[in-house]
Amino acid sequence: MLKTLRYYVWVIVFILISYPYTFIAGLDTPSAGKIWKEPITGMEFVWVPKGCYEMGCGSWTDDCNFNEKPVHEVCVDGFWMGKTEVTQGQWKRVMGKNPASFKKGDNYPVENVDWMMAKEFSQKLSSLNNAAYEFRLPTEAEWEYACRSGGKPEKYAGGNEVDQVAWHVGNSKKTTHPVATKTPNGLGLYDMSGNVAEWCKDKYDPKSYGKHQRDNPINTTCIYDYGSYGEPQVKRGGDWSEKPKTSRCGLRTDSGTFCVHNQIGFRLVRR
Repeated sequence: MLKTLRYYVWVIVFILISYPYTFIAGLDTPSAGKIWKEPITGMEFVWVPKGCYEMGCGSWTDDCNFNEKPVHEVCVDGFWMGKTEVTQGQWKRVMGKNPASFKKGDNYPVENVDWMMAKEFSQKLSSLNNAAYEFRLPTEAEWEYACRSGGKPEKYAGGNEVDQVAWHVGNSKKTTHPVATKTPNGLGLYDMSGNVAEWCKDKYDPKSYGKHQRDNPINTTCIYDYGSYGEPQVKRGGDWSEKPKTSRCGLRTDSGTFCVHNQIGFRLVRR
């Protein structure tokens, strides 16, 4: 018995000496759907494991637009994704004054924030955590992968029944709703198909799908701008004011960097 125990101890020592980072990383890799809570705001993040998927508008959906083509393979590293859109209560804890148009409660999504305001929030939250964690907007490749429950062939975030997962013009009564009141997708993420649209890190290019690299793509090049509204940034997901078909996981739209609307909010990624 003692001889066997010594053998396994030496095996572990050998692995730690030969492959220390690989071994430790394996121990630390979370399981899909695991929850991590940010200590300042209490914001919950869900682990999205790495993987490859077919990004774009494929056979699993319909109502395709030209900017969702061509369908192409994309691979993303694992990341922590906000379980919900950033709420008004979370915004106030970090930034102070609430910019939202629908001031109905702390559990409603914050909106009326432009792309720069969302970026500033993520940077300030990182600073409040003494840079122990990096928070940022998701790339649109990460966003679609997470929306489709890890790249599954889903039309909406969690399936094909839009009313189960999304607040849209047909059921919202012309207002936002508290986060996490619809059915989550397969990873436990809420409202990726509705409530408010969400800013992404990428600059918008209608032809970027033909230029994407395979691993962790992000578009940083702008082909036009909106003058005083700034360069176009990607926004994803439907919102309370739009038709159900705009809640598709694959839909891509854009707004200028400094555009402020009560239809647009955001969620964060933590690396």
